[in-house]
Amino acid sequence: MKFNSNKTLTPYAQDLRREMTKEERHLWYDFLKKLPVTVNRQKVIGKYIADFYVSSANAVIELDGAQHYEPDAVLYDRARDDNMRSLGIKVLRYTDKDVNGNFSGVCSDIEKELGINVSNQNII
Repeated sequence: MKFNSNKTLTPYAQDLRREMTKEERHLWYDFLKKLPVTVNRQKVIGKYIADFYVSSANAVIELDGAQHYEPDAVLYDRARDDNMRSLGIKVLRYTDKDVNGNFSGVCSDIEKELGINVSNQNII
């Protein structure tokens, strides 16, 4: 799906790709990159940057660190998710704690939500 995007965010998205968090790197290199579907990192969608975007499922995957629990961030994330949903995009959110403590559960949930099954391919 083609989205109108704010081109001024592209350099920032590129920086975010180079400077992924530990949890983003773990999810990307140990799971998402190996999926049989295209996953984009730090995809500009409208006025936002999604952590990961899966076009075939029209879904974004977001990893939330501690800063996402600040009152202003909660409101921002809610507005952001509403905007994504208004575009028909499914929003999948996981905490950094989930990625660190229940990685296989996060991967299984992503598989289920994306409608793919790769567990038998030794990805997880």
